[in-house]
Amino acid sequence: MTLYLISYAVSFTAARLGWFLPSGLALMLGGFCLYWKDYKASGDLIHLRGLFGLFFVGGQGLSCLKLSRLQVPWSTVTWLCFLLAVVAFYLAYEAAARFLGPVKDPHWLETTARGQRSLLWRERRLELWKYETPLFHSIAAVTVVSAAAFGVEAAIVGYIPFFVRGVPHAYSYFHVSGLHYFTVSCVLTPSLFVLYCMASTDRKKGRGIWALLLTLVSLMIPVLCVSRFQLILAVGMAVFTAAAVNKRIRMVHILLLAGFMVPAYVVLTIARSHDVAYLNGIFEMKSSAMPIFITQPYMYIANNYDNFNCLVEQLPAHSLGLRMLFPLWALTGLKFLVPSLVDFPLYTDKVELTTLTLIYDAYYDFGVLGVALFCGLLGAVCYVLVRELGRMKDPIGYVFYAQMAMYMTLSFFTTWFSNAATWFYFAVTGAIYVYVGQRKG
Repeated sequence: MTLYLISYAVSFTAARLGWFLPSGLALMLGGFCLYWKDYKASGDLIHLRGLFGLFFVGGQGLSCLKLSRLQVPWSTVTWLCFLLAVVAFYLAYEAAARFLGPVKDPHWLETTARGQRSLLWRERRLELWKYETPLFHSIAAVTVVSAAAFGVEAAIVGYIPFFVRGVPHAYSYFHVSGLHYFTVSCVLTPSLFVLYCMASTDRKKGRGIWALLLTLVSLMIPVLCVSRFQLILAVGMAVFTAAAVNKRIRMVHILLLAGFMVPAYVVLTIARSHDVAYLNGIFEMKSSAMPIFITQPYMYIANNYDNFNCLVEQLPAHSLGLRMLFPLWALTGLKFLVPSLVDFPLYTDKVELTTLTLIYDAYYDFGVLGVALFCGLLGAVCYVLVRELGRMKDPIGYVFYAQMAMYMTLSFFTTWFSNAATWFYFAVTGAIYVYVGQRKG
């Protein structure tokens, strides 16, 4: 934390002087140091606090580079909020650790020799076989419901986004209220398939083929929706589920998979009619020579922090909890009965760029205090999950952990916990948790 605070002071000072390159590099170094400390202490590639430090702080560092003309110097309040978000998260995490006691993971932290790790992994795998049948049922149920919902949506709106050309926002209109939550629940299937593969035995190979086919169907749904985000979420959660169960997975495995995801990302970008000219016009990069494969991921990370600065500078009054309670208004249908509950404008630097940071709605509701309280609560919850990781008996617990790991990894992207889909995923996972626990062999 000390190195982070130093890097933050350097970044803030450099930004005020207009030295954007050192400002960004200082914060990216600070984010890496936060992650490295937790990784070295735990041996866990997907340590929740480490992921939050690496991606939230590292994303801020990227934004500090100011490579686009859309980006302007941030206000002092914006800088204060970003600092408080990290400090509150870390202080609450440490407070929870002192109150609940240290992390003890009998499957990993108390072993050092490679042979011991392999033995304990085999023991854990043997514990999973009893869940094979309910895991298969869960894969089938989620896939069938998701595919059916997708088919109904396609019939109602009259098109499938993948086959539409010349409409960059075709997926944005591919939503039937309420039903779309079931469509996107397909993102959970690959994580369930990972657990099924770890639990499967040689007795039921034929069922394993069906499980694979169902998983491929689930992965095709975000492709047909041309939703890069849903595809990344599905694959990312599957990888994190595997990493949560099997600690022998290394960073190189994750990087290799990320490399395989690039062609799919490019295909979906083309399918969304997002050509280079369109994207360059949206992003307004200072250097016209910047290749699009750098420009696009940069802006999808960096611009979110600038959108937060727009909120800080333009918000006329706080919404006092209504923004963060959006999942309640959406999932209960109250937003249709009382539209004023959700009638709050987005403050962004460009109408096409609507992705936000994790703390956007917390500030929208209660300002600086809201950011500190929200991140403090999040830090405490993350400690509980890290602590319980090694004690989990029901394998669906790993899916809960993988979801939170993805939200920490993509903390620069959106307001996860005031997003109704996030809580729908948690609810579906909870239902599967109960079913699998009751039906184990």
